[in-house]
Amino acid sequence: MSENMLIVRQLGRQRYMPIWQKMQAFTDTRDDVVADEIWLVEHQPVFTQGQAGKDEHVLAPGDIEVIKVDRGGQVTYHGPGQQMMYVLFNLRRLKIGVRELVTWLEECIIDTLQEYSIDAYAKADAPGVYVNDSKIASLGLRVRRGCSFHGLALNVNMDLSPFLRINPCGYAGMNMVQTTDLNGPENLEQAGAGLVKHMIKKLNATKVKYTEGFENE
Repeated sequence: MSENMLIVRQLGRQRYMPIWQKMQAFTDTRDDVVADEIWLVEHQPVFTQGQAGKDEHVLAPGDIEVIKVDRGGQVTYHGPGQQMMYVLFNLRRLKIGVRELVTWLEECIIDTLQEYSIDAYAKADAPGVYVNDSKIASLGLRVRRGCSFHGLALNVNMDLSPFLRINPCGYAGMNMVQTTDLNGPENLEQAGAGLVKHMIKKLNATKVKYTEGFENE
């Protein structure tokens, strides 16, 4: 029933913890007839540290909360002006593995930026998307019960200075860049629309429902 159905949720600006908890609950209670979902959200300022995260990569968090989470990867920053796209997919039903989903996410970012003549690329040894050796997007996933959650973070129009308080993704001195500095998407609406459009192509979704928020709120 839901094999080619996709729900896209526009969630606006949210604190990180409640959205993370909702992703976990959705994944833990879904079955094989539940449609896949994409959540578009921006977060209040937060540092998130993945399962492999090392405390020494959190240099000077100051007044920004650090949350240890269940995705892969090291520490990164989320804040206003950054487009999050969370992918809650049944990978068994899609017949893809984690590595292929990572590639899909990277290609969605690259294809979106290509529409603005931005030459972005992925690195085999460092997940994410880069432009001229600067990182423009980060990836982090968790798979449980054959289903994915978490996703990508694309820097659009934000204060990049909090990245200086950490070693982004575990790399000291990693330079961060955003789309508005490159004549790319100027706002989250443009960035999110591009990312979703390219992911729909990957999924071959034949029916897409756009909605705001959650039904039970």
